[in-house]
Amino acid sequence: MTLIRPTAETSGTGGSEERRRGTGRAVAVLLLVTAGALIPLLGPSAALHGTGEASAPGAGGIGLLRTVLFAALCIPVGELFVHRLVRRLPGAPGLRPRSWSAYAAIAGFLAALGLASVVATGNLVPGGLDEIDVGGLYESRDGKLALLEVNAFALAGLFVLAGSPRAQWWPLAAVAVAEALRAHPTTEHSPLVGSALTLVHLVCAALWVGGLLYALRVLRLWGGGSAPGAALLGLYARVAAVLLAAITATGIWSTLRRMPPETVLDQLTETAYGRALLAKVLLVATVAALALWARVRLRRAADPLTAYTPARAEVVALGAVMAVSGLLTAVPVPIRW
Repeated sequence: MTLIRPTAETSGTGGSEERRRGTGRAVAVLLLVTAGALIPLLGPSAALHGTGEASAPGAGGIGLLRTVLFAALCIPVGELFVHRLVRRLPGAPGLRPRSWSAYAAIAGFLAALGLASVVATGNLVPGGLDEIDVGGLYESRDGKLALLEVNAFALAGLFVLAGSPRAQWWPLAAVAVAEALRAHPTTEHSPLVGSALTLVHLVCAALWVGGLLYALRVLRLWGGGSAPGAALLGLYARVAAVLLAAITATGIWSTLRRMPPETVLDQLTETAYGRALLAKVLLVATVAALALWARVRLRRAADPLTAYTPARAEVVALGAVMAVSGLLTAVPVPIRW
């Protein structure tokens, strides 16, 4: 399938066909987003079934907020990453898709605000504004990290509105660091090691997911048969291979820190965290297969841009991975047997 840039037609069946395509794409995106939201919302009860583990209050909502926060981090990081790749391409068109960074900053701010409200009520879902102790956020480590994420997304949005999108790197980096620290409390064994692994894992995932999404948007805008488009996809694929290796290594290391090798097989089926992790591993394996398929097409097909088809499926699968990652943050951490 060759990537073809849709052209606007003012009359006849061409304009109607384009409107139908646009409506179909909007409906497909809405269905995919809805399906993705159901994973963290309904996932905790399904993962906990039969394990004997207790679910945290509002686990589904917290998982959904984490998923939105991850997506809000991926979108601007991916745009900044691909812009840098495009600058390395000689003769690249000057056209760029409309940025989604401002919308991502708003979504990230609201998600971080929702998570901060949970922390402010002692990790309980607040029943009203009077239950939220904003001042208490400054008195705990988790509270300070939650406030850091709220402020970082607000600052990232201000940079976009001020016409300085490159300055987003700093607040977005702060969000990644805060998430890495939050995932590993000081009571954990070697928390700084765990935080470092999570930070590398999260940054590489954001570059991979957000980068692929924006790269495909750029390709669609540039049109079919575009040599710079094929060059951009090839350049991204080379970087993505390194990112996948880093994600795999840090993911395995983090798993073995939380699940000793002799208990991994049992915990993958008998704990909620293990079941969610197993689902994530299977999805990542699917993503890797799609990425390999796209890379083969990119190298061997007569039209390298036929790699667009598996790459688009890869984006959908990566969205599912992100939703399962949100689920992982909402289920109980496994006990080291």
